[in-house]
Amino acid sequence: MNIIETKLHIGVEKPFTVIHMSDTHLTLADLRDGERKVTLAEKRVKHFPHAEEMLTLADELSHRYHAPILHTGDLIDFVSQANLERAKDFADSHDLFMAAGNHEFSLYVGEAWEDADYRNRSLAKVQACFQNDIRMSSRVIGGINFVALDDGYYLFEEEQLDFLKAEVARGLPIVLMMHNPLYEKEFFEQISYRREEIGLKPAATPPCAYLTGVPAELIGHYDDHRRRQQTPDEVTLRTVEYIRSCPLIRGILAGHVHYSHVARLREDAPQIITAVTDIRVMEVD
Repeated sequence: MNIIETKLHIGVEKPFTVIHMSDTHLTLADLRDGERKVTLAEKRVKHFPHAEEMLTLADELSHRYHAPILHTGDLIDFVSQANLERAKDFADSHDLFMAAGNHEFSLYVGEAWEDADYRNRSLAKVQACFQNDIRMSSRVIGGINFVALDDGYYLFEEEQLDFLKAEVARGLPIVLMMHNPLYEKEFFEQISYRREEIGLKPAATPPCAYLTGVPAELIGHYDDHRRRQQTPDEVTLRTVEYIRSCPLIRGILAGHVHYSHVARLREDAPQIITAVTDIRVMEVD
């Protein structure tokens, strides 16, 4: 587990601290959900053995710095009674602001095509665990408007774009919170082709970046499933362009790729990505 100290320069009157984490992947299940879910938990915990330790560390840091916790999705690995109870307990006992990840709505990992209909099968049950709307909501902290948008399926929806425009109209500097980072050329090349060099597991064949808004000509080599999964639609492309061109949007917090990195949305707007076993203590000044 690593603590990363990060500064986000925006120009606030009084600097403040937030805690950023992502991709905790709680893997809890019991017989209330049946043997199949218990077996899934036993398999998945091998990939994410430090989930509880990460929550404990986040708790410690939040209290030490008197800082809210900003979580950019995949707090749970799949939907189960035990996972939802633990997520609700954590949300109720901490100052938590949450953006949904794709795993928040995963019933059995990798068992189905995940789209809005699939998400909506568990949305109400998952949403009930959190204080804020995990698909689109905002919270002002220290004069900065933190706006959470769910892009866990590599897409934005029209109502999310309308919501974002309404938040921009408030006139405050914005930091977006989303699960999947947005496409950026250098970051795309690192994630796709330099995984071992930068400390990630070898890529699947063909290499795939798992980013939102990748130009269609760059994903033609993906296998059929990943190409269909990650091809941006018209609303997504408009949303990404709006985000890139909006001067009030001063940064993005994200996760998903299980790799800590600072990419660029624009020269004055970083994309701060935090990995599974990292937590950022971020000073906003």
